[in-house]
Amino acid sequence: MAITAQDVKKLRDLTNAGMMDCKKALTEANGDFDRARDILRERGQLVAAKRADREAKDGVAIAKISADGKHAAAIILNAETDFVAANDKFLTLANGILDLAVEAKPADLDALKALQLDGLTVAEKVNELTGVIGEKIDLSAYKQIDADYIACYVHNKKIAAVVGFNQAIDPEAGKKVAMQVATMAPVAISKEEVPQETIDHELEVGKEMARNEGKPENMLDKIAQGRLAKFFKENTLLQQNFFAGDGDESKLSVGDYLAKLNPQVKPVAMIRFALA
Repeated sequence: MAITAQDVKKLRDLTNAGMMDCKKALTEANGDFDRARDILRERGQLVAAKRADREAKDGVAIAKISADGKHAAAIILNAETDFVAANDKFLTLANGILDLAVEAKPADLDALKALQLDGLTVAEKVNELTGVIGEKIDLSAYKQIDADYIACYVHNKKIAAVVGFNQAIDPEAGKKVAMQVATMAPVAISKEEVPQETIDHELEVGKEMARNEGKPENMLDKIAQGRLAKFFKENTLLQQNFFAGDGDESKLSVGDYLAKLNPQVKPVAMIRFALA
């Protein structure tokens, strides 16, 4: 059957595929739009399979807070190159997935990939765009948090940081704490939240370092504990020096800064996603 320019445009609007790709798919499907879209998706899966061994280290790390300010989500959508990461179609898909995540609150990454977006699952939409662009695309990370107040900071779409607090905080102060998370990459909010396996590893590393420095065996545990305390100071949000602070604020720890603002305000959750 004859394929009109209007038919091609309609399929292009549905899929973001190129005009010639849409025309070929419609021709192969004898004008059946659903079949033509499946053909484009299948080509995307074929491209994805061919490029499965490629590394997709570029892309975007982005986050968004819900309208009521009490829920947030962050995702990483990867691509192979920065050129594709700046592509309008890629960014439209990334923002569409993020909007869906904030609205639907899926439990995990697999649940997010299974949600419907424009008539396809998110996983299928990613494969579809893979076929359109011809480069490996991967939705590699997703997290969500709920809190009474949430602050968010995204740096150049390459680092996304979200911090949830137990109560409202000055918006500028909340942003500074989110910037702290983005810049200093704490492993936990407080030392009490550092996983035990991390603590055990740091103690073993500390002892081995001291042993290699020729320290007496009976001093190794004490030296390792001192180095663990330094690890906590450098790697837990509340103990870190307040890098994002202005003037005298930068002389405080994050915990002291928050206590000075309001002793009742505590960070209760955080997300940090960064492209490698």
